[in-house]
Amino acid sequence: MFLKLRILTSKVMSKPIQDSVYKVSANKKRPSASGLEFIGPLVSSVEETPDPINAVIKGEIPSWITGSFLRNGPGRFEFGESKFNHWFDGMALMHRFHIKDGQVTYSSCFLRSDSYLQNAEKNRIVVSEFGTLATPDPCKNIFARFFSRFQIPKATDNAGVSFVKYKGDFYVSTETNFMRRIDPVSLETKEKVDWSEYIAINAATAHPHYDRDGATYNLGNSHGRNGFFYHVLRVPPGDEKNDVADLSGAEILCSIPASDPMKPSYYHSFVMSENYIVFIEQPIKLDLLKFMLYRVAGKSFHKVMSWNPELETIFHVADRHTGQLIKTKYYSSAMFTLHQINAYEDNGYLIMDMCCGDDGNVIGDFTMENLQASGEELDKFFNSLCTNLPRRYVLPLDVKEDEPNDNNLINLPYTTATAVKTVNGVFLSHEDLYNDDLLQYGGLEFPQINYTYYNTRPYRYFYACGFGHVFADSLLKMDLEGKKLKVWRHAGLFPSEPVFVPAPDAKDEDDGVVMSVVITPREKKSSFLLVLDAKTFTELGRAEVPVDIPCGTHGLFNDMS
Repeated sequence: MFLKLRILTSKVMSKPIQDSVYKVSANKKRPSASGLEFIGPLVSSVEETPDPINAVIKGEIPSWITGSFLRNGPGRFEFGESKFNHWFDGMALMHRFHIKDGQVTYSSCFLRSDSYLQNAEKNRIVVSEFGTLATPDPCKNIFARFFSRFQIPKATDNAGVSFVKYKGDFYVSTETNFMRRIDPVSLETKEKVDWSEYIAINAATAHPHYDRDGATYNLGNSHGRNGFFYHVLRVPPGDEKNDVADLSGAEILCSIPASDPMKPSYYHSFVMSENYIVFIEQPIKLDLLKFMLYRVAGKSFHKVMSWNPELETIFHVADRHTGQLIKTKYYSSAMFTLHQINAYEDNGYLIMDMCCGDDGNVIGDFTMENLQASGEELDKFFNSLCTNLPRRYVLPLDVKEDEPNDNNLINLPYTTATAVKTVNGVFLSHEDLYNDDLLQYGGLEFPQINYTYYNTRPYRYFYACGFGHVFADSLLKMDLEGKKLKVWRHAGLFPSEPVFVPAPDAKDEDDGVVMSVVITPREKKSSFLLVLDAKTFTELGRAEVPVDIPCGTHGLFNDMS
């Protein structure tokens, strides 16, 4: 299948293209699956393990690793008789694998958010989440229940997406204006933090970036009488950890008006290089009118999102130091991205690598009904999901006004990505960062790099999860020199997002280990922390714990050496 678009196939600098109609092949898709394994146990409620327990070590955990692997994700999916509808809605459960001298302990705690405490007190769901609308209190009279439907619910503080750091303190975060400060040792829930008390935004992502001076960057938004805006945020470094949450000094570097103020784009993360931040305005749209009425209509939040493949994807570029927006409009055909891999600058170009898909409906599809399906229904659901694959986009940073149209502006020897000057701006077409052997592993997501030393810099390797199932069923290492894969995959085992930890005496980019939490639906209380040699991608050891761990989302390594 081919789409007719005005793009370039030539890579020669400023060489005119004779034919004005060009073709781009549609995104490739993994093979169809049948007979997929039932994964219902991976989205079932579990008990917390607040007191650390010793893990059983198989193989060897390198003695140089000293610190905690922290993970976040949903862990409770019902209160009383009421159940959450969407996987994202489960109550946040925090996990800690602490590693020292080759030994490992495990603990976990539910986040004591207001949402969790209120639901637990009433023994039913009373706080609305992404895919679950809380029903009116049955104890209220009929008139109170009726009018409660016209009240817009407050944002949840069920921060179950990731662990993040600001000024040296640890927080758990979601995609609302609320975070919770966390003790990274005990996993104790500290105070709730409202972004809007520090800066004029309504929400922020759970995927900030960090620079080498200790500052943290993020992306937020606001809406009001002047319209809907996306904001690039900066939180300055902190001298030391605080006894209380401290986001003082937070500032808005720049504000970007939404292309359609009544239908802004959903975003999950953003791009950062040494000198630039890129916000990707993608055609997953939030209908604000529907949002204001969704409680009246009795619909959950994810129902106000829609995929609009007829729209462009727009790349807004801001100077990271001055906040100045580049006037050039960069755009591509419709695509969506949740997670970026890395970005760096080279000879006047901004290179952006990210995981992309061609069907943005995927976000709303992870309902508990779909995840707990079996047999043909599970196969049908999996085969309906788009295949996320790594892509490279390249932006020429200095586009002259007198540059002729229909020319490829990229002159880098190592990429086939193109950027075409048009009457509307610069049209981008991507390079695929994979060979076809990736498709047998289902594409990839949850990318990670050697962030400490190679974020915003040229790099060679990244690590990710392969998706031969609804949840990740393999770990992958991609070598961008030749787009070669190394794979860890075992039937019935479902690994989490890999996290790279550099060795203390590292000389090469991949000197270190990759960590992942592995779970299985085949046997209860059979979870383990997996440690791979990052260079060879072979198993060094595992730390087995007799607990059930549900499928989670994101995490990080807290180096305590």
